[in-house]
Amino acid sequence: MEIPQALEALGPVRPITCVEMHTAGEPTRIIWNNIPPLTGTLLEQRAQAKSQFDEFRRVLMLEPRGHYDMYGAILRPETELVSSGQAHIGVLFMHNEGFSTMCGHATIALGRFLVDVDERVFPRRRELRYDTLSRTTTLNLHVPCGVVEVIVPTLESGKSDASRPVSFVSVPSFATAIGLQVPVPEKYRWAELRGRTAVTVDFAYGGAYYCMVSAEELGFSCGLGEVKLQDMEHATKLLKEAVVTNPDLQYLAQDMRTAEEGFLYGIMITDTRLGHVSALEGTAAARAQLDVGSEETGLCFFANQQIDRSPTGSCVAARVALARTKGTLPSGEKRMYNSLVTRAYRGLSGFVGSVFEDTDTNGGDGSVRICVEGYAYYTGYHSFVVEKEDGLGVDGFSVRDIAL
Repeated sequence: MEIPQALEALGPVRPITCVEMHTAGEPTRIIWNNIPPLTGTLLEQRAQAKSQFDEFRRVLMLEPRGHYDMYGAILRPETELVSSGQAHIGVLFMHNEGFSTMCGHATIALGRFLVDVDERVFPRRRELRYDTLSRTTTLNLHVPCGVVEVIVPTLESGKSDASRPVSFVSVPSFATAIGLQVPVPEKYRWAELRGRTAVTVDFAYGGAYYCMVSAEELGFSCGLGEVKLQDMEHATKLLKEAVVTNPDLQYLAQDMRTAEEGFLYGIMITDTRLGHVSALEGTAAARAQLDVGSEETGLCFFANQQIDRSPTGSCVAARVALARTKGTLPSGEKRMYNSLVTRAYRGLSGFVGSVFEDTDTNGGDGSVRICVEGYAYYTGYHSFVVEKEDGLGVDGFSVRDIAL
């Protein structure tokens, strides 16, 4: 892709080129050139990005080039798993707070993008194989939590087919707590608790760790049918602080197989009463067309209280694993997961989640790999520049942080 003529006059200023996409309304800014020098394993590259080049994230995620809820993906053509042949390319994910371990919506967008580009952007593009029967192309994507398999519907031209959903198969996912009463100290209580000192929640992992809590349990009796974003943001922020500051709850973000410690990435507010297929569609024929047995809606606050417009792909993996452990998702059944956006705009589709395979080899951790399906679309292309004289744009800013 050529640099627009308007930028050529800037001379030595090196533009950062990005393709913009959205998955169920959630943005993904894909960056592939003029990236800071990152070396070593993918996790070492992530650590370098966090400790040495965080201004790169801030420049592209925050204002004036982004916004508080922007999301980004940095392509990493060389990682240890690419070198060993286990993956075709790597990626680092970033948001308003830092760098995450997994991102489902971005993975869906990356699937289309990586099938559509050539070797100049994706050096191992020619290694991908097209399946004539399913008319799909499969690639292995190295993400910080492992390798996910991405299946991309593909046209005869070799380009991605936007009319069919991209799917990915998650890393092993599992529940870490079911029906746990989390104590809420007085300094973390919100008004809707109405004197309660604890809330009942579930915890699960789908490439990142999530806490699932019903809207009613948070104190919002109308569920997500009556959304009070500011109040819900406040409640989930305090609940997250009550969890992460409690040393007795550290095990909730710990891999049961490896004992590796993680971090609580997000709080998902769920409403299983809102968005059931039978209520929305009304007919058996419509249910069959969707190819799902049930449907639910959620609102996710992740990172530094960033609101996910999509149903949150890695949390869908966590929720399916949780439902499998609870016994509330029958074997072989697919479930539609909606966000507030996909529920409000009927032209958008939620994410479909289902169990792909059991990975519980130890007879007790209940881990499964989840298939998540969704649609991603292109929205544009950017060539960003950073002038050293620009005291505001050289680091990025957030109006919200100023207000706080």
